[in-house]
Amino acid sequence: MTAPPPAVIKTRPSGSNWLPREDLATLTPEMLVERTTALTPLLAAHAREAERLRHPVDPVWQAIRQTGVFYHFVPKVYGGLQFDAEPFIDIMLPLAKGCASTGWVTSFCVEHNWMLTLFPKEAQDETFGGAFPYIIAPGVTTPPGTLNPVKGGYQLSGHWKWGTGIMHADWVLAAAAVADGASPPDVRFCLVPVCAVTVLDTWHVDGMTGTGSNDIVADCVFVPEHRTLSIADMRGGGAPGAKLHDHPIYRMPMLPFLALTAAIPAVGNARATVDHFKEQLNSRTVFGGVETQAGRPSAQMRLALADVKADAAELLLRQAAENIMETAREGAAGDVSRRIALRAHIAYAMDTAREAIRIVCEASGAGAHRLDNPLQRALRDANVMASHVVYDLDAATELHGRALVGLPPNSPLL
Repeated sequence: MTAPPPAVIKTRPSGSNWLPREDLATLTPEMLVERTTALTPLLAAHAREAERLRHPVDPVWQAIRQTGVFYHFVPKVYGGLQFDAEPFIDIMLPLAKGCASTGWVTSFCVEHNWMLTLFPKEAQDETFGGAFPYIIAPGVTTPPGTLNPVKGGYQLSGHWKWGTGIMHADWVLAAAAVADGASPPDVRFCLVPVCAVTVLDTWHVDGMTGTGSNDIVADCVFVPEHRTLSIADMRGGGAPGAKLHDHPIYRMPMLPFLALTAAIPAVGNARATVDHFKEQLNSRTVFGGVETQAGRPSAQMRLALADVKADAAELLLRQAAENIMETAREGAAGDVSRRIALRAHIAYAMDTAREAIRIVCEASGAGAHRLDNPLQRALRDANVMASHVVYDLDAATELHGRALVGLPPNSPLL
């Protein structure tokens, strides 16, 4: 029996509650950390509701907007904060500790504003310099759509999966190949308003359910030339925005920074899981006695091992952020060997964070699988996050190993 086609759904209101420029002028990374940390309990309290709704909870999303996090990478010339990659970890982690799904959507939407800073000046003037001091947009690549050249730009058509951020979006960043017969094809990111696409209700998954990463469809949508950008230029630090804005963050290598963005929620999820397990040990009694689990050496060892693994994953991420910024400052985003090594390190960080969560859940007994226990959601979320293509540990380590022995890469994901 053929399944019915997915329903067309409406996205949530994105909002227009922009922060005044005078407030942004005094905002520091430390202040953003304070604001996101204050929201951790709110996200945790609504995590189960986000899973039920299958998208971030509206009041939570609006509270995140009010922190100012979406201005993180917006250039100062447009009134943004223009902060580095290193504090990005500190600012995002508290949100992921509260809710991995909502933290994931937030991290990606912040990073997608960085992607927009690489576009031609005219596209940035229309958004950052116009009615959108920052954008909320998914960045969809799979499978690539089609760009048919027409006068003044292209006609975009496609059906993309994994639309993280679409449920509160005002714009969409969609990858598509130019249909001009070139080999290899010129694959470009296209910036289109959300009103020009259709959103399908397809996000029925067993983990990261609260992200609302539904499918997106475009049918012959006109895209002006200046709202497109070659992904090849983005990868190597040669995009128009890298020349337009005099700051190293706009010369960061794209794929390593994408991997870093997606790994932050995994580490926050691991940290929250270890904290929950620590609290649980003092209240959970051992079968056949009155002693709490905290008094058992085996539980202490599991807690310690999970804690060390969560710490190790976080340290790997922080080192990766430093290396990404160093690569950008040196103008070395085109160095393929660096990009390959960064991808492998971040993939290992993701795997280590998931291992911390697995250790905790195995040590928590059958109660960990109750739907009102956040541990079961943490494990499901970790498994889905780890399935992202940039975290294929076998592929990442194969690439790294080939580079170490002097062989060329065998994957375009660099």
